[in-house]
Amino acid sequence: MVSADQKTYSKRLLQLVSWSHWFTFFNIIAAILLSSFYLFTESSPETFLGTVYLFTTWVSHMGFLTFIGFVLILFPLTLIYPQTRFIRGTASVVFTLGLLLLLLDAFIYSRLGYHLNASSSDQILALINTQIQQNNRAFWFISIVLFFSILMFQLVVSNYAWKHLRDLQKTVFAKFVVIGLVVSFFCSHIMHIWADANLEYDILKQDTVLPLSYPSTAKTLLTKYGLFDRSDYIARKTSPISFTESLGDLSQSTAQCQSAQNLTQSSYLLLTKHALSESQVARFSQRANANKLNLTKHIDNALPKDSWFNLLYSLPSVYENQILASGYQPLLFKTLDDNALPANFTLVGQPSADDGYQDYVNLFDNEQYLDDISSLVITNSLKNTQPGLHVFYFNGDDNYQFELFIDALLLSQRDKAVKDNIYISSIGNADRTTGLSIKPALLIAPNSKHSSVRYLTSQMDIQPTLVKNWLNCDVEIIKYSAGTDITRLNENRVIANTMDEGIMVFNKDKSVFIDQNGNFQSYSRQLEAPITVSSDFPLMIDGVNFIKRFAKHNQAEQ
Repeated sequence: MVSADQKTYSKRLLQLVSWSHWFTFFNIIAAILLSSFYLFTESSPETFLGTVYLFTTWVSHMGFLTFIGFVLILFPLTLIYPQTRFIRGTASVVFTLGLLLLLLDAFIYSRLGYHLNASSSDQILALINTQIQQNNRAFWFISIVLFFSILMFQLVVSNYAWKHLRDLQKTVFAKFVVIGLVVSFFCSHIMHIWADANLEYDILKQDTVLPLSYPSTAKTLLTKYGLFDRSDYIARKTSPISFTESLGDLSQSTAQCQSAQNLTQSSYLLLTKHALSESQVARFSQRANANKLNLTKHIDNALPKDSWFNLLYSLPSVYENQILASGYQPLLFKTLDDNALPANFTLVGQPSADDGYQDYVNLFDNEQYLDDISSLVITNSLKNTQPGLHVFYFNGDDNYQFELFIDALLLSQRDKAVKDNIYISSIGNADRTTGLSIKPALLIAPNSKHSSVRYLTSQMDIQPTLVKNWLNCDVEIIKYSAGTDITRLNENRVIANTMDEGIMVFNKDKSVFIDQNGNFQSYSRQLEAPITVSSDFPLMIDGVNFIKRFAKHNQAEQ
């Protein structure tokens, strides 16, 4: 015979399971409504099929995620400990936290372009911290109101489903809703399979809209963010990365600076095509008698021509063609012109067609080409140099003359009352592989109070650093550069650049190259060799946002 206790347990268990189904059903409706925020973040589909797919995948995917929460959490708890108050209370808290997490994820997606993930925790925490700092009271007020509103909804729904369980079991409308969700689930998957086979971009571009949805491809995301031409994507062709939208008229720079009058300092950029070692940079640092910043995590990932563009224009390589065609002048050179300060370029060694500097010598007032540095170090020319910008590029087969010139320049600084700014670095890469490595550099900046920089720096940071600390120009950096002032760098960040074949992204932990086919290749600093890594789309999107930041600002200014 079956005992009364067993009957009571079975009855209570069946009642709780039935209640939990209805409780989950109401939460599915709530999750679908709240997830509409994701749809507002994206542009509307352009085709009828794209619209149908958007609706079917939206309702079915959110319904599926909510139901999975029931299967993985609520249902096992009900079987293990079928106590009414415990199960109803736990379910209310769990689904409250779930819906709050959904809203937080939607906010992160609207601002950063990707969902909550561990690899971009620094960017996510920085965004949340920024919101708190901007309006502390509003942030916590909204958070508390949302929490108690959703919790109140859960308690009301829980109580209603428990008290009206028999009435709800007699209704038929829920069956049609569930059938609709199941049909939408299969339809959306079938449509995605078809779109993937036929490269239907209007459907594929929606892969990353909803959390925990289809994994996208690198080329789909880069096309979505305007770094690949859509017609090329559909045609399955291979083309170099480039902007699909125009930057507008850049012939006149909107950034102005008239603060460099009566300048007594010079700035030297000492560049070599050979990669510098950490020991070399350490020796240069020891010989300097002014404040210096050891750039231990410096980035120069481009081929020679592109690397000169990164340095002088402080922008990623993808801007190069449009910028050079527009006649746009970097703010550094524009300010020098406005204040009648010279910009000199000196090549030491034999000119070479593959050095990449030739397209940029027109920015300088004076050019000279020397076989060696004897004429510079024997005379007192280094001590009597006119204040201005002086760029020296060494393209010899060895570093002897490069190191000798640096020694002479650093020695000449000892007799100067006002020390000059000196930047020492390699420039350009022989191939893509070497571009994935970190290259040490040195910035001697008398006005700086730091001795080293623990964060990532790049060639794109040099112009804004000189503009701010040398020319005393208080101009918003985003108006003319993708970089930042190195002397004020105080946080981790993602830095990215482009090549014809793909995009390179660097963060504090790794450097990654993503090609057009979606292959991710990373560089192991420990092994000093490229390695294959899993796809990290949030990191790639952070890189795309870094690259497009100047374009977005420029278009907003038009």
